[in-house]
Amino acid sequence: MTWKAYQNEIIVLLSFLLMLYAYGYKQKQKSSQAEETQSSYLALTELKEVISMKKIWANKRTSAKIDSLKTLVPTHKVKWIKKSKKLHAAYTSLSANELNKLITKILNLAVQITELEIKKIGTNYNLELKCRW
Repeated sequence: MTWKAYQNEIIVLLSFLLMLYAYGYKQKQKSSQAEETQSSYLALTELKEVISMKKIWANKRTSAKIDSLKTLVPTHKVKWIKKSKKLHAAYTSLSANELNKLITKILNLAVQITELEIKKIGTNYNLELKCRW
């Protein structure tokens, strides 16, 4: 058996294998480019969100809005510790209406809630809140 007799078939076979390899490489590059584009888009979206949150948290009025949480319920029900841009507040013996107003106000503020604990004691509620901005 001589290679000369099958020389054209071997060249066609090698060309076909090279073509399959090139096609597979192209598809792999195309899919990795799509993944890279998707991850870049997600990173850009996250960066935009962080920038907007920094602008909101840098707002001087945010502290004033947080101070309004202190006046929503009677002062004897509130234990308030505010240090720079961190708040630790404990509310005791809240009625359902007071709790509802307080939670609505907290969720509408631009703060990062690190701890929110609500305990029901009989018909009253205790709330402990830790947040920062």
